[in-house]
Amino acid sequence: MPRSSLSPITSNLPDVAERRALQLLVVDDDATQRSLITVAAKQAGHEVAVAPSVAEAIEKLRAARFDCVTLDLVLEDGDGIDVLREMAAAKFTGSVIVISGMDGKRRSAARSFARSVGIELQSLPKPLDLAALRISLANLGKTAMGLPTIHTWGGVATDAIVERHRA
Repeated sequence: MPRSSLSPITSNLPDVAERRALQLLVVDDDATQRSLITVAAKQAGHEVAVAPSVAEAIEKLRAARFDCVTLDLVLEDGDGIDVLREMAAAKFTGSVIVISGMDGKRRSAARSFARSVGIELQSLPKPLDLAALRISLANLGKTAMGLPTIHTWGGVATDAIVERHRA
């Protein structure tokens, strides 16, 4: 069959112009991790601000509105829980993705604390799986647009992967 007689493939996926860029704050004292997260988020079309410390994260959270914060639990000048407390006091309405090398028990405790103060929190372990981060950010972007959050990647349903990382 000649190529010209083929009908174009239609897609029900939103066009790039229809996607909503997230305002993301990356809180991590490790420059390499900050860079990886920043590059992955920017490549996905999101706007990124960075904070290498608890003090700078709190300053940025007071100065601007963010849809999502990626948060390391162990920072040089304090604990990620300090940032969560400030977010709760400021009535933060976005999402938090904890990206930490701490064990699952510590990440789970952070998630429990966040939920107790009304903050939705996901968790990804270090070393960071950039595909899992991109999926989480894509799902958050879809949520912000009022769309369903189940993503497929290469024909594989990824909602189970995200759920496994939340545990």
